[in-house]
Amino acid sequence: MVDHRTVDLADIQLACRVSGPPQGPPLVLLHSMGEHAGTWDAVAPLLARRRRVYAFDLRGHGRSDWPGTYSLESMKGDVLASLDALELGRIDLIGHSMGGIVAYLLAQERPGQVGRLVLEEAPLPLPREPFPATRPEGELDFDWDLVGAVRSQIDTPDPRWLDGLGLITARTLVVAGGPDSHVPQEGLAELARRVPDGRLVTFPVGHLVHQAVPEAFVRAVEEFLA
Repeated sequence: MVDHRTVDLADIQLACRVSGPPQGPPLVLLHSMGEHAGTWDAVAPLLARRRRVYAFDLRGHGRSDWPGTYSLESMKGDVLASLDALELGRIDLIGHSMGGIVAYLLAQERPGQVGRLVLEEAPLPLPREPFPATRPEGELDFDWDLVGAVRSQIDTPDPRWLDGLGLITARTLVVAGGPDSHVPQEGLAELARRVPDGRLVTFPVGHLVHQAVPEAFVRAVEEFLA
């Protein structure tokens, strides 16, 4: 059973899907750009067999508020404030793509709060060549205005983010999608090397690993979290 909640923060409301046994260890899921908590539907029920799973809609996405101001730091701040509001304490954390960046920024800022960290196809914070974004047709379930703001940070990341990877104390699993992914795979390998207790696993299925091979993804994650 999934409980749809709203977390009231100082200047924003975040939507969150909660599932799993109430006394289970908390596991937080952060989606990619343009997605929402439902992107985890293929794996959340499996992860929730033993864990209390919290899948957030990040600001500007899904049922969370669309405030019109966006940055990776503000998304990180929203999640940190939500953890405090929900009194979750120490957590395990999974982030996909943009959500993975938010996850490793969070783990840099609060190293004592994240026990295990899974970064699925999260790009290494190094400058990249910008490429144009094309707005999908029809009504969107995310704020298109966030794309330019967030992509400019991914294209030209704060240099402190790269240095901060060495501050992460959580055991970290970097999940790569192989040659069919648009994320540079050498960057994911470097990400795993830069985190002090990092390791890399590759599923050659492209960028959406947890959707392409949900059972294999869950097996790898549960073995890592155990």
